[in-house]
Amino acid sequence: MSDTPRYLVAGQLRREYYITPAGRALLDVPGGSAVYAGVGAAVWQPDHPVGLVARVGQDYPQDWLAEFERRGLSTRGVRILPETVDLRSFFAYSDENTRSRSDPVAHFARIGQPFPKALLGYTNPEPRLDSRTRLSASSLRQGDIPSEYLDAAAAHLSPLDYLTHTLLPAVLRQAGFSTVTLDPSVGTMLPTFWDDVPALLTGLTAFIPNEEKLQALFYGRSTDLWEMAAAMASYGCELVVIKCGRRGQLLYEAATRNRWEIPAYPTRVVDPTGAGDAFCGGFLAGFRLTFDPLLAVMHGNIAASLAIEGSGPFYALDALPGLAQARLEALKQYVRKL
Repeated sequence: MSDTPRYLVAGQLRREYYITPAGRALLDVPGGSAVYAGVGAAVWQPDHPVGLVARVGQDYPQDWLAEFERRGLSTRGVRILPETVDLRSFFAYSDENTRSRSDPVAHFARIGQPFPKALLGYTNPEPRLDSRTRLSASSLRQGDIPSEYLDAAAAHLSPLDYLTHTLLPAVLRQAGFSTVTLDPSVGTMLPTFWDDVPALLTGLTAFIPNEEKLQALFYGRSTDLWEMAAAMASYGCELVVIKCGRRGQLLYEAATRNRWEIPAYPTRVVDPTGAGDAFCGGFLAGFRLTFDPLLAVMHGNIAASLAIEGSGPFYALDALPGLAQARLEALKQYVRKL
């Protein structure tokens, strides 16, 4: 395995406490957008490490970082702050399509398990507007990217705050990155940020929101996803990919105005956690391998299909050799151009 990351993924690392659709409780397990997106890329290029860029506290488990390295995710870009940082996340699925982040006590009672002591004092972070002026502890700075990561040519920015998303693409382009993709935060994709969103898109290779975020941004303006995609593309990004959960993805190409529907690869859903992030990592790797937008979406689609068949960020990496490629070939016949 080469030591130099071929891909860079910026995002969050979390300590997750959650209940799967089948009612299984997973307590204090590694998660977060950065690790799932990194794994999505590694599905397609396991021989090249993926460089993670994130911020954690001094209390973040060191054995998790060692496991990331063992799995091919470089942690040289994980900045450990000299303080404790609460990275706990709680959520519970009532079914594969419905996730709740509120009232953890009731959810543990529902499955007949005692409330975990590690969640005492936990409060669900309320969705709020991103700040246009103030960095948070988790905001990434230019100096968080190790110099050796800048030899990579492709990067994905997972959901982070507005200031991080406006800063890093310019930094990466100046460093010579030719492929930069971005999945926006919930706190940016709101009508209040309508005039600020164009700053996020200029020069991106691909803008990759889910449909709920787009619908929230366009509330009162449009209900047509293709109209929304065209509007986003007009701000200067090459591709808009809309993640639609179990319905798959929509792809809009700015240069040709081509529109594609890609259905989700049919598989049994055990745990949908991290599927959207795994898709983004798979898309990034697929695009760099083929430079074909449609094939890139299919690579992301298959990475997500592997991730949801089990729990934990590394489940997708334990798939049978050749399974991802076989699924990719099978998916091609179901793609539809509109």
